[in-house]
Amino acid sequence: MNNLITGLLLFFITHIIIWFQVNGQFVWPWAKANPWLMSILGLPISYVLIIATKYIVAGFDGLLWPGRLVGFGSGMIVMAILTWCILGEGISTKTLVSLVLATTLVFIQVFWK
Repeated sequence: MNNLITGLLLFFITHIIIWFQVNGQFVWPWAKANPWLMSILGLPISYVLIIATKYIVAGFDGLLWPGRLVGFGSGMIVMAILTWCILGEGISTKTLVSLVLATTLVFIQVFWK
């Protein structure tokens, strides 16, 4: 269970960093003017995602698919929350349904044994 928790935390942390890397251009003029510098974040993000995947696969007894679905679901959750909180973009019915489905995906993978 520790592997799974560690992997989940790393996925959520990297998705938060990715959100700022990709969408920082809409928040800060500096990020918009320096896309090459923002892209440098890709190397440490990729490294942490590799480590997160290692923990998730260990947490799921060597299975790769659950980790992919958990990564997707956690990215959707982070995207919805940060876009709403920081950019003020409301959550439409379509986005809410997608968010519920993404959350359901994560819960199915984590809790269905």
